[in-house]
Amino acid sequence: MTATIISSSLISELRERTGAGLVDCKKALQESEADISKAIEILRQKGIASAAKKSGKVAAEGAVIAKIMPDGQKGIVIELNSQTDFVAKNEKFQDLLNEVADLGLSSEAKDLETLKTLKVKSGETVSDFIALKTAEIGEKLDLRRYSFYKAQSGELIGSYTHPVGSRIAVLVNLQTSSEQLAKDIAMHIAAVQPAPEFLDRTEIPADTIENERRIELGKEDLANKPKEIAEKIVTGRVEKALMEKVLLEQPYIKNPSQKIKEFLTAENASILKFARFNLGEGIQKEEINFAEEVAAQMKK
Repeated sequence: MTATIISSSLISELRERTGAGLVDCKKALQESEADISKAIEILRQKGIASAAKKSGKVAAEGAVIAKIMPDGQKGIVIELNSQTDFVAKNEKFQDLLNEVADLGLSSEAKDLETLKTLKVKSGETVSDFIALKTAEIGEKLDLRRYSFYKAQSGELIGSYTHPVGSRIAVLVNLQTSSEQLAKDIAMHIAAVQPAPEFLDRTEIPADTIENERRIELGKEDLANKPKEIAEKIVTGRVEKALMEKVLLEQPYIKNPSQKIKEFLTAENASILKFARFNLGEGIQKEEINFAEEVAAQMKK
């Protein structure tokens, strides 16, 4: 049987499309008899197998990004995780993040699961493409969160991505015609501490309020207070805690004497919804003992 001759240009094309090494590309093309689609499948299988070895690792670093269309009528916010911040700064990681974000924006994917099934420029689904990049980059990558907003008549989408480290990104849907106002509100949501959790009081679950009361009632400084006084103190503290969680009740960061809802009323605007992604929030990070890790390596 005559061996299939593999041209250097075909190897280069496969390498460009998959990021795999030259030797792996040549072997895959030989195995597939120069069929580049089959060769991609072969490399994908190897990449997915390699990615599976990393599946037990925690991907808590990475980057978040928010993007809107120039007319402010559509926007997305997305979180792509890696294991280390070093990889998150890698050009390949940033290219991946932006390609997936742009795909979500142009396709109007409504949710994360839909986004994962869409195809990128090279023909793979987003899920398979991330698996390939996991093998290529050498760390577990995880497309964790995604939100898509589309404005209706009289509305705009505002966005903000903090430029240092890409660790906070915000998307906000407002009833307004002012692009500057939309941007300012997005920046407020990104900058204010504590970060807002709810748009208004109606969104706060009853058990959240009850939990705040229980915490305050159990504090030591109230132990010797008369019941009536303790109740008044608790009510005041709970009120303050809830105000901090509600976006419309927060002092506007550009004018702290004015609450967000007061600022919006003056501007004849309103907020409909918002999403704030803080990189890695809610992920249980691995605690690595480097001394133990080195000791373990020396025993091998």
